[in-house]
Amino acid sequence: MRRRKASAGGRAAHRMRKEPARDRTLAALVERVKELTCLHGIARVAGQHDEPVPVILQKVVGLLPPAWQYPEIAHARIVLDGGTYVTSGFAPMDTTQSADIVVRGHTRGQVEVAYSEPRPAADEGPFLKEERALIDSVAREVAALVVRRTTEEERARLQEQVRHADRLATIGQLSAGVAHELNEPLATMLGFAQLCRKHPGLPVSVVADLDKIIAANLHAREIVKKLMLFVRERPPMREKIGLQQIVDEGLPFVEARAAKTDVRIRRRIEPNLPAVHGDPHQLVQVLVNLAVNAIQAMPAGGALTVEAFAENDSVVLAVEDQGVGMTRQAAERVFEPFFTTKEAGVGTGLGLSVVHGIVTSHGGTVRVESEPGKGSRFEVRLPAAPPATPVPGPP
Repeated sequence: MRRRKASAGGRAAHRMRKEPARDRTLAALVERVKELTCLHGIARVAGQHDEPVPVILQKVVGLLPPAWQYPEIAHARIVLDGGTYVTSGFAPMDTTQSADIVVRGHTRGQVEVAYSEPRPAADEGPFLKEERALIDSVAREVAALVVRRTTEEERARLQEQVRHADRLATIGQLSAGVAHELNEPLATMLGFAQLCRKHPGLPVSVVADLDKIIAANLHAREIVKKLMLFVRERPPMREKIGLQQIVDEGLPFVEARAAKTDVRIRRRIEPNLPAVHGDPHQLVQVLVNLAVNAIQAMPAGGALTVEAFAENDSVVLAVEDQGVGMTRQAAERVFEPFFTTKEAGVGTGLGLSVVHGIVTSHGGTVRVESEPGKGSRFEVRLPAAPPATPVPGPP
């Protein structure tokens, strides 16, 4: 029995049934290629380690609209830690798909894609379920980028701290040797100069020269004392003391100097501050050194602010000026011995290294914030002494 051939009309109907299915498959394949292209582009951009994060995020946001179903009306925005990165034409819209950027358990921002015109409903408004998976993947990639950069910055900072500590240790050893070697000849020269100064009948010019020798020796002795203190040759005394007392004892040393240069001293001392364990004389020296530096940074006058306040388990002593400020590079080196931004003859470069040594020996930290032309702020953070345990009375 012969099989009848399909009619032309039947063949056309069969083709019409197959073509929509093929079109849908092709459209889905195109969408997957767009998504994979987007993720590949993000991975490539995120791997550019020499680019800062804001530049990378701006590049990432530009890769998003082409990956969505309607790229001609798609706009994207990434918000991270208060910074915003958008494509041209982005504005808050009703048809928006978003995903949170979660870094180490904390939401730090959001990735958003929006359509500027209405589109037919799909799985999530006008968006496809695959687009939900894509935007979630983008948010995770941005979070991973932040974690990597944070880790790299922390590693670099720790390495710099190790190098800085090594430099300080080396300079400390050298300084100790120099201080010991200089002490004896300085004492000898000073003693003989003072004896000669007492000799009767000396010409006025000789007396003046001897006074210069004595003054130079005394100045050299002060430098040696700072070197000895920097290498902590003298162990600090420890007792409970309040920062109010430190401020009251330290500022009188600099008030006359401040008045001569038209510097106004402001005090902002929080009442009832916890005490700290420390050497009162050394902590006074910390304040005096910071205050002297602040005054020298304001040759045209200004305000010198001294603050003391409690923060968490620490007590903070802050000295802020309105002076010339420092570059970031200078601020990073400011605690190195013999490093100074002052003119020759104005400073020895030891004051802030002494501050660093004292604060470190007290279990504290000292940091600086500075900007050229906008002054500097030094914050000394010391651990608060635990409150005294009451002694039980007789039953």
